[in-house]
Amino acid sequence: MLPDGKMCPLVTRPSNRSGLKTIPVVIIGNGPSGICLSYLLSGYTPYFKRHSVHPHPILQRKLEEAPEVSVLDQDLEYLSEGLEGRSHSPVALLFDTLQRPDTDFDGTAESVLSWWHEPDRAIPHLVLGRNAPGGAWHSIEGSMFTLSKGEWMGLPDLPFKEWLKQKKRGLKNNRATAEDIAQYYQHYVVKKGLQKNFRCGTVVTSVRKVSAESISNHTQKDLQEDRDSIWSSNEKSAEVFQVDGFFKTMEGVKEPFSIYAENVVLATGTYDNPTWLGVKGENLSYVHHQLSALEEAVKNNSVGIMTDPVLIVGAGLTAADAILFAHHCNIPVIHVFRRRVTDPGLIFNQLPKTMYPEYHKVHQMMKEQTAACAGPYEHYISLPEHHVLSFGKDKKCIFQDKNGCQKAYKISMALVLTGSNPNLSFLPNNGTDLALDSEQPVNPKRNPIDVDPFTYECTQEKGLYALGPLAGDNFVRFVQGGALAAASSLLKKANKNPP
Repeated sequence: MLPDGKMCPLVTRPSNRSGLKTIPVVIIGNGPSGICLSYLLSGYTPYFKRHSVHPHPILQRKLEEAPEVSVLDQDLEYLSEGLEGRSHSPVALLFDTLQRPDTDFDGTAESVLSWWHEPDRAIPHLVLGRNAPGGAWHSIEGSMFTLSKGEWMGLPDLPFKEWLKQKKRGLKNNRATAEDIAQYYQHYVVKKGLQKNFRCGTVVTSVRKVSAESISNHTQKDLQEDRDSIWSSNEKSAEVFQVDGFFKTMEGVKEPFSIYAENVVLATGTYDNPTWLGVKGENLSYVHHQLSALEEAVKNNSVGIMTDPVLIVGAGLTAADAILFAHHCNIPVIHVFRRRVTDPGLIFNQLPKTMYPEYHKVHQMMKEQTAACAGPYEHYISLPEHHVLSFGKDKKCIFQDKNGCQKAYKISMALVLTGSNPNLSFLPNNGTDLALDSEQPVNPKRNPIDVDPFTYECTQEKGLYALGPLAGDNFVRFVQGGALAAASSLLKKANKNPP
């Protein structure tokens, strides 16, 4: 279903003179990365704003060298050289500092970019997503606050703060709720006129390279609108990507589709596939891997102040959100995690206390309310440097500490919140061959997909691109640089760059 509620057309198209109908770009994933790339591929073009001054003097000098040339058409490696910041991606740092020049120093300098809509530069593309535009933000409990500042969640040429002001809402400690972010991304797609490119309710089941010649006589069932395109024949490449999947209708019927693309962009994020511990009993019905299970249990009154405690495993922000939610509902909690509470790698030790008071409170609880040392917090026990050995059918869970001592607790339910991995089951070998270490699964922090840092094209598969967490960019403010790099590369392929 499209954002306005209309059905996505599923059209059987006749073969043309070459026998094959292709689309230049298919984007898999409709979160911030996919939305931003769709915006750039729709002819929206960034230029250096005349008479603006960037606080980085070397970058300012470079930008003044060719103000009449779009940033998309310039040498991104040259522009980004020497930039430093909170990302390892040079293009992510470049695009971020062009949009928010001194934001890391709490400055309020305006963007030095001016946006022009140049429809003749648009590249036909489709954005496929399971849910409404915004991706995983629609799956996060709406009242949860973002880790990043609210202004860093915005997309090009529509500041989040301005949108929030129109809604007569504000930020809390400079942070926004997940509900506001999800609504903003949906609004962005409509406001920028991108709806025609989005196909929501689609699930991709397979992406593979095929010979254009071998399929040239086949008729395909696809998701494109029935319009002629200069891209109707694939004369440039002997191989294309075949993207298969299904579309869920309003009646719940699964309609299969198959489309052919010259380029495919992976922008699926990592929210789909929660990490498992791999211990005995983890598949029992009372063991869950998403925070929403706790919210559902509270609604159903299956957990409460008089029930056995809820076990929460993990020491990240999702685990902290679960603890805060349980604490608010007076639900007893046993909190198990492998690290020491003073471990500098623990996320709580890296967050400013004034900006994240609720997470600082959880960290205090973890330190002060251990099984060995009673503290001021009721209904909560912290078990640092412990790990789960097994879950029993009788809802007894066995833990082990760093010295090998074991403990058993009776619980009402368990939440294993130790992170998530991307679901790339639609790729050959689950995408492992594309990773930096092709012997290990793709992981956004430890083993992202290996991409060219200035095009975001996969080094192992030409025509395939990866954005966002898949490429190691884990914050919305930085995923946009990957979209800029990919758009620049795709424009060059399409010969849509001015001379």
